[in-house]
Amino acid sequence: MADRNPQHNDVTRTDPQTLVRWIIDQQRKSSPDAKGNLSILLGSISVACKFVSSAVRKAGLAGLLGMAGSENIQGEDQKKLDILANEVFINMLAKSGQCAVIVSEENDDPIIVEEAYWGEYCVVMDPLDGSSNIDCGVSIGTIFGIYRVQPGSRGTAEDVLRPGKEMVAAGYCMYGSNCCMVMSVGSGSSIFTLDPSIGEFVLTAPDIQIPPKGNIFSINEGNECFWMPEVAK
Repeated sequence: MADRNPQHNDVTRTDPQTLVRWIIDQQRKSSPDAKGNLSILLGSISVACKFVSSAVRKAGLAGLLGMAGSENIQGEDQKKLDILANEVFINMLAKSGQCAVIVSEENDDPIIVEEAYWGEYCVVMDPLDGSSNIDCGVSIGTIFGIYRVQPGSRGTAEDVLRPGKEMVAAGYCMYGSNCCMVMSVGSGSSIFTLDPSIGEFVLTAPDIQIPPKGNIFSINEGNECFWMPEVAK
């Protein structure tokens, strides 16, 4: 039977909705007068995700598995890929010209971007979440959120110590049997899958929704003794 979804058909996929194109479309719809700075920043994040995806796939061959002999701010042992992913994201963000502050789980302190590359956004991230699963091939990923600096600020830790509802964009990228990114810029969430044949994230599930009722109940009952009374109920 023929594939009814043209996005999944190599012959008819001549008009792919790439992540970059989607970002531009979102900007046109919500902020037609915007300068495109957020679009540039999100583009830099997608490039960093592609780099990490490639590193994860060849980690065993490139000697990137195993411990790095250091700890992050949470006291967790850092893996070699943790450090690589962190450096890649920091370099991409700091040189994008759109960041004022970068906060990473792998760094003790916020990174204040130098004046020559200063921008109006702050990025908080875990460059490689779930790194304890790296050596056994289980899915791992990058988590990120973006704030706009507060009026009059040139970038401080206070710019990111704010409620998540004040973010202008957020998402995660998962590296596993495929590489997919889930992103929201404030009006719903969409899934993009990295197409290795063209090296681009392509829209595969627009405006995803949580179903009103699911078939799976999943909770870590091993932590029941730590649950708040409201959760236990």
